[in-house]
Amino acid sequence: MLVGCAIPPVSSTEMTQLPREATSSNPQIIVTVTPVKPPAEVSFTWVGDMTFGTKGNGPKAGPGSLFDGIRKYLASDVTMGNLETVIGTVTPDKCPKDAKPGTCYMFVAPPETAQALKDAGFTVVNTANNHSLDAGMAGVKSTQAALKAAGVLWTGRPGQITYVKAQGLEVAVLGYAPYSNVSNALNISEMKELVKKAGKKADLVVVIMHLGAEGGDKQHVKPGTERAFNENRGDPIAFSHAAIDAGADLVVGSGPHVLRGMQWYKGRLIAYSLANFTGYGTLGCGGILSNSGILRVTLGEKGDFVDGNLTPVLLKSPCTPTFDSTGQSITMMNSLSKADFKGQGAVTMDKTGKIAPPA
Repeated sequence: MLVGCAIPPVSSTEMTQLPREATSSNPQIIVTVTPVKPPAEVSFTWVGDMTFGTKGNGPKAGPGSLFDGIRKYLASDVTMGNLETVIGTVTPDKCPKDAKPGTCYMFVAPPETAQALKDAGFTVVNTANNHSLDAGMAGVKSTQAALKAAGVLWTGRPGQITYVKAQGLEVAVLGYAPYSNVSNALNISEMKELVKKAGKKADLVVVIMHLGAEGGDKQHVKPGTERAFNENRGDPIAFSHAAIDAGADLVVGSGPHVLRGMQWYKGRLIAYSLANFTGYGTLGCGGILSNSGILRVTLGEKGDFVDGNLTPVLLKSPCTPTFDSTGQSITMMNSLSKADFKGQGAVTMDKTGKIAPPA
């Protein structure tokens, strides 16, 4: 008779000593070894604001050339960035004709920008920001058509949840900005409900926020509402904490155009701003505005932090990302995190940019 029993796996030597034939006095032992499936892990890359020239004024070598010095650092299961521009041949019409210089900006990147993003490894881009309607709804449709043709996903439209398959897991990505024509970050209660909805289907939930005041003197994160250009630019701390309370596993930000600190909240990582990433002929990139970075975070299937690092980036004229061997951005973000979140989950990194896990 055959007897099945659960015993520890035997070595190849032991297997050779088993009887060739089973008898009633010496039954054959059948050993079944089930491979243990390792827990799934998903890596995420996040960069900040991206533009690629405007009004036909882009890099002669094409928009993809802006990634040439930094492309290898973008690879991950889900690579994300904030698309701070319209894509297509549409005419920008956001600014009044009598607008004073420096008070209103409009960005339209060439159609080939979408394929450049795909070739650089981008999985999904956030379109919830103050430039997504620079050419009205025609620009929204043009941008989405270009991204779809290139195979790049987007998020940020009102009520939108974008789902991505990665390492066998379902990942939900939601983008927010403080405007009613996109997923509105000012409506925190509505955001929480959408995050909860995403969590019912997805294994991991990532929330992107385009929030906060702008400029070289706006690196510090403070409680309360921030303003820029006479607009309510939201409360980044209240928003990100509420997102995590609702089930988000990672919150990443852009908007201030400068680096900001990072914080642990309930074991989840918040990166308040990764500054500019590409800004050819559009964004300011001098002085402190030239410091940028590439954030890479790996999460377990339950949202737990596995590892992470910041690749330091320096934007060189005309606002093109390059690797910064001096690590200025690492030093800067460590200092900002300590100043703003000491005793409240300040994130720390070593000199290579490796992120220490939450305490």
